[in-house]
Amino acid sequence: MMISCAPVKKTPSVEYVPQKATKGIASWYGPDFHGKPTASGEIYNMYDYTCAHREYPFGTKLRVVNLQNGKDVICTVNDRGPFIPGRDLDLSYASAKKIGLIGPGTAEVLMEPVGRDMSYVRYVKYTPLSGTLTIQVGAFKEIENALRLKQALSLKYHNVYINKANIKGDTFYRVRVGKFKSYDEAFNLAKSMGQEGYKVIITNFVGGKDEI
Repeated sequence: MMISCAPVKKTPSVEYVPQKATKGIASWYGPDFHGKPTASGEIYNMYDYTCAHREYPFGTKLRVVNLQNGKDVICTVNDRGPFIPGRDLDLSYASAKKIGLIGPGTAEVLMEPVGRDMSYVRYVKYTPLSGTLTIQVGAFKEIENALRLKQALSLKYHNVYINKANIKGDTFYRVRVGKFKSYDEAFNLAKSMGQEGYKVIITNFVGGKDEI
């Protein structure tokens, strides 16, 4: 990922806004994803109390109650998903185990936001640029990691693509969002994504046959 020596244009401070509890179907994910990057950039640890949701900002603390047995757990949203229709929340192995979800696999739950870890809020780094711009959200050596992030971003954002690049003999798959004609246009979306918890940087758009 590019690192800028230019000034950092910071977004306004973000405050946590309380939200109402909702019901939904929870599932869980474990060993197949253990040690791989989540959509927030953190490495997934199946033994941490975390979860994946399609909309809650990263860092949101959710109190999840299994409505079949009354057991509850507080976990942090650090990933996007689930991607299976009819499911609303993916719990880590540890979170699922605490509320008795491992055996059944799925259950109806109550999801109650109880706060947010504001360290997940990101600021937009920039270098003054001209021409067509884009927003980079991640760069990976393994295309599977890039494809997962692309899938997560596509839940909300349009024109998500992967740019394949060779840098000093290594191949990187760079996950990017959009094409923008002005810096302000790019910054407005990048600011919103940073407040959601994505690590973003504005850079020049490079199109061509290596887009995925």
